[in-house]
Amino acid sequence: MITPDQLRRKYLDFFKSKNHAVISGKSLIPENDPTVLFTTAGMHPLVPYLLGEPHPAGARLVDYQKCVRTGDIDEVGDPSHLTCFEMLGNWSLGDYFKKESIAYSWEFLTSPAWLGLDPRRLSVTVFKGDENAPRDDESAAHWKAQGVPEDRIAYLPASDNWWAAGPTGPCGPDTEIFYWTADGLPPPGSNKGTDSANWMEIWNNVFMEYNRVDEKTLVKLPKQNVDTGMGLERTIAVLNGKSSVYLTESFQPIIAAIEAVSGYRYGGDPAKDSSVRIIADHVRSSTMILGDHKGVSPGNVGAGYVLRRLIRRAVRHGKKLGVEGSFLGKPAAVVVDLLSGAYPELSDNRERVMSELLREEEKFLETLQKGEHEFEKMLPNLLKNPQKIMSGRLAFKLYDTYGFPIELTLELAAENGMTVNREEFDEAFRKHQELSRAGAEGTFKGGLADQSEATTRYHTATHLLHKALRMVLGDHVAQKGSNITAERLRFDFSHPAPMTPEEVQRVQDIVNEQIGRDLPVTMAVMPLEEAKSSGAMALFGEKYEAMVKVYTMGDFSKEVCGGPHVERTGLLGKFVIQKEQSSSAGVRRIRAVLE
Repeated sequence: MITPDQLRRKYLDFFKSKNHAVISGKSLIPENDPTVLFTTAGMHPLVPYLLGEPHPAGARLVDYQKCVRTGDIDEVGDPSHLTCFEMLGNWSLGDYFKKESIAYSWEFLTSPAWLGLDPRRLSVTVFKGDENAPRDDESAAHWKAQGVPEDRIAYLPASDNWWAAGPTGPCGPDTEIFYWTADGLPPPGSNKGTDSANWMEIWNNVFMEYNRVDEKTLVKLPKQNVDTGMGLERTIAVLNGKSSVYLTESFQPIIAAIEAVSGYRYGGDPAKDSSVRIIADHVRSSTMILGDHKGVSPGNVGAGYVLRRLIRRAVRHGKKLGVEGSFLGKPAAVVVDLLSGAYPELSDNRERVMSELLREEEKFLETLQKGEHEFEKMLPNLLKNPQKIMSGRLAFKLYDTYGFPIELTLELAAENGMTVNREEFDEAFRKHQELSRAGAEGTFKGGLADQSEATTRYHTATHLLHKALRMVLGDHVAQKGSNITAERLRFDFSHPAPMTPEEVQRVQDIVNEQIGRDLPVTMAVMPLEEAKSSGAMALFGEKYEAMVKVYTMGDFSKEVCGGPHVERTGLLGKFVIQKEQSSSAGVRRIRAVLE
């Protein structure tokens, strides 16, 4: 048996032996990137370096990173899907490429000194080529050199084996590694292309060798990068011979806590087992989000809405198991205990995790009571309907107005001998989602990841704003998050009260004064402690490397930051604060533009 802690350590130790610098995983809440709500992959925090920024730790990197993906939240409940997972990753920034990357992966997976997997149970996929780029015969040749037979190599299309940062920008083929999960050895000719059901992906090596200029044009990048990702939970399942991630040490203690509060023994009923898995996943994800040092709170928009949805879905499935009242605190405490060794911020924020979970649970239970009350008020008229059908319009009103889940409406209707016009509800819900998505696309466009001139200017301006706020309001002011698009900046900071109009004006004047001075912006790489002792600002709770970049703006501002920045403050334009408002308890928010 191998534990998650042991796998993390083995992975870091292996790549350290290959001259990779161990770097810290970052927050679940992306800094300065409004294009996504959460960090979705190990490479996400490294995008600026994959696009050309030099990394202070060098060209070979390795880490483990907590990630959240909610695109397939409705799939959670089966044996393998998760909303929160850990990614083990290693990178080459213009150093080695396909040959070394493939050799490292094979050695780590199959060598008895490391994971010792049976090579006969491994297969790979490579890009089969299309009108844009040739077949990746180079990767296939490197796999064969490691001993992978031809019939264990599947050549698949771009939808399977091509990675891209976006419609334009860095892109390239990837090669994925799969493990045979069925009994015995795989038959001859079996691979992901011929038998997808029995092969589980455990590692993905992306080779960024092209730049997409436009829809029809790919050019070779002068600096070619490797970005790899190995799913910790899936790999633990494979290594320990488990058919499901929920049967591993990552989840079994959480499931035991759910059994204790519900009285249901996992493994007895397929529907209830699914509910247990959903609760285990959602409480784990919610705890990781709340326990992050940039942790958001449940809310009605953005990341807060996703968090609210996770918590409320867990509560609903608790009710299916017969749980009454608040219960998520107990499995959440297990999550903190399991993961705080790897993520100490969970232990630091334990009290916040518990209080926010309890508050949201109680709020949702009130919502359910209100929804049930509204249903009872509707019931006399509903029962007059000879077809005993509740309109989807009314069901959606309960959902949209009172937050009452459709699943509970269906249950209440059935208890009273009725059905619900589900097609009508689904149509109303679909329109609601389209409107929400359209709003989100309007909100989350741009982002620091594109390294555009506009986002670089706004990022530079946040440094001036941060220092000006400390000058006007006091040294207690600390950055609590920022969100940048090509059109504006949003900056969250600690402060206990609303700013006065005079304070807002003074901050704006100070920033514009420094822009008018046309200060030079310089960067130096130095040890973190040296940076702090030199007076450089560093964000409290942020995970920094041993070597960091320090950006200095004349004699005004000095901060530890990854970049990028303009060369002189005079390039920023006029700074205008549009709004100062509350963000959350003890945190204020400024919205500003550069004209």
